[in-house]
Amino acid sequence: MRCAPPALVIGGSPHADYAHLALPIDPEQLHASLVRLLAERRRALALLSARGEPLLAERRRRPRLGADAGCADGRQPPRDGKVLIVDKGGAFRDHLAGLVGDGRLAIAWTDSAPMAVRLCDETPVSLAMINTATPGIDPYGLSRNIKAQDGAGRTAVVLLVGRTFNYDSTLAHGAGVRGLLDKPVGDRSLVCMLQRLTSLQDMPASVSSAM
Repeated sequence: MRCAPPALVIGGSPHADYAHLALPIDPEQLHASLVRLLAERRRALALLSARGEPLLAERRRRPRLGADAGCADGRQPPRDGKVLIVDKGGAFRDHLAGLVGDGRLAIAWTDSAPMAVRLCDETPVSLAMINTATPGIDPYGLSRNIKAQDGAGRTAVVLLVGRTFNYDSTLAHGAGVRGLLDKPVGDRSLVCMLQRLTSLQDMPASVSSAM
């Protein structure tokens, strides 16, 4: 089920799913509301990107061409690499391994930023998932360091964030972050992301049976 899109209702009756401003409008309140609305939109787009869900299509006669058009191979992560979990404990790694099944996908775990960078430099890593609540971890700095390694330029970095985490889209873009997932993350969202960014092909039976 999709959440309501970010929106601001001005005047009329308040709506439970949307921010609301009563009339007459106070300019400072309007400005603050629009700033929050833009932040929510950036967060929603990053979440959709991390889940592998399509974004709203632009109403264009021709597709937009980016600066890296024609370099599709450079935008794709190495699908034959492992998954790296950066977290304060190994519980999430164990859950993910149990979810996809034994031997179907190599999944490593560490709670150390230097070790994460070293692993991404020395071994192929398709996806690095960083829990932003991990003690002593700067998620943006770690992503930047991972992407700076010769062997990790194509590694996809996804942040696992809680409700209290202030996601900064500008910092994330500069650090090479691919997107974010809100905690707790549903199993289906996890598997869809793994299918998009790793060598995992089919939906695990444990997830298919729950649908």
